[in-house]
Amino acid sequence: MTVRSPETRVIRTAVGGAAIGNTVEWFDFAIYGFLATYIADKFFPPGDETAALLNTFAIFAAAFFMRPLGGFFFGPLADRIGRQRVLALVILLMSASTLAIGLVPSYESIGVAAPLLLLLLRCLQGFSAGGEYGSGACFLAEYANDRNRGFIVSFLVWSVVVGFLLGSLTVTGLETVLSESAMNSYGWRIPFLIAGALGVVGLYIRLRLADTPEFERLREEGEVSSTPLRDAVTTSWRPILQIIGLVVIHNVGFYLVFTYLPSYFTETLNFTKIDAFISITVACLVAMILIPPLGALSDRIGRKPLLYAGAIGFAVGSYPLFLLLNSGSLAAAVTAHAALAAIESVFVSASLAAGAELFATRVRSSGYSIGYNLSVAVFGGTAPYVATWLVDRTGNQIAPAFYVIAAAVLTFATLLTMRETAGKPLEATVRT
Repeated sequence: MTVRSPETRVIRTAVGGAAIGNTVEWFDFAIYGFLATYIADKFFPPGDETAALLNTFAIFAAAFFMRPLGGFFFGPLADRIGRQRVLALVILLMSASTLAIGLVPSYESIGVAAPLLLLLLRCLQGFSAGGEYGSGACFLAEYANDRNRGFIVSFLVWSVVVGFLLGSLTVTGLETVLSESAMNSYGWRIPFLIAGALGVVGLYIRLRLADTPEFERLREEGEVSSTPLRDAVTTSWRPILQIIGLVVIHNVGFYLVFTYLPSYFTETLNFTKIDAFISITVACLVAMILIPPLGALSDRIGRKPLLYAGAIGFAVGSYPLFLLLNSGSLAAAVTAHAALAAIESVFVSASLAAGAELFATRVRSSGYSIGYNLSVAVFGGTAPYVATWLVDRTGNQIAPAFYVIAAAVLTFATLLTMRETAGKPLEATVRT
């Protein structure tokens, strides 16, 4: 019988709490994308389906423009009061705003107030999400030891994929058991209502977590910053710029693969919703299988080899894979979707740990949250909108590939400025 050490049990608890809470948070965030066609129909004037879908993705993107504000607020707050408290607060705000979306009346009932309320609630979701990733990545990075930090932190992005998969399963399950009229009438609201119950579970789990040893040590030594935002901007401006560039392809790739492509399958490729469900399920499973072992690999060979491989994979592979998506064969399209998910997995398995290792404990959450959320606002949340707009304006169904390639090149250039941080103590990676 194997007896686990107290340290192992503590780390398992931290990973489980962060991952389960993050799964709930991103289930909330993901169902909006999976229900985009229903939302377009319910919250915007009838007549132009493309315009309605663009408006829906525009509101999707608007939530991401709130993420920097959330990052500027929650990141420094986590550096002042601790990562665990902020993680509990953000899941409460996310779940409450998601639940409220499920209760907003349609455009037919209240007119222009419907999309305005939708916009407000999505902005609250974005504000909340601005505190999730930075605080979560720092939370796990500070619990892990130097030998397995990549593996431990990879479970944060792994749990995001789980949340997306659960969102897809929920929506598709409802579409299977409910008639089309029932789904259009009330069925689309059910996932948003489920989010409220899941939020209570996630909040309970996160309230039971202890804060990180790194932050507790900082607090005991009286070194917690009273002005972490100012300190981060003045002392860690270079790492902030580096993480902005680092996660460009992280986010463009992620939201293209897991949010945009399900709609692309039905709206552009004219496959059925079941076909799209099969494809996104395969893509999610590929990512779930690959991310943890690739995170462990980054502890052995370094973060940069995987980051370079992911960026180059997108730069070289996006165009031929989009050609394969458009071949007319469902099997080929699913294969291409899975390949894009695999490339994304290579990159994200190392990117979160690499980002956390750029900063000192005193300003880690502030610096990480600022840089990450500025980047995701500009490049990640806009990805579905930009891709939809490119296809509509150019008439070229391959056009989204060029956006992915540009993002990959920008990240590759950023990687050239970064040094390897795997296996080194967090404090030793402050100056880059």
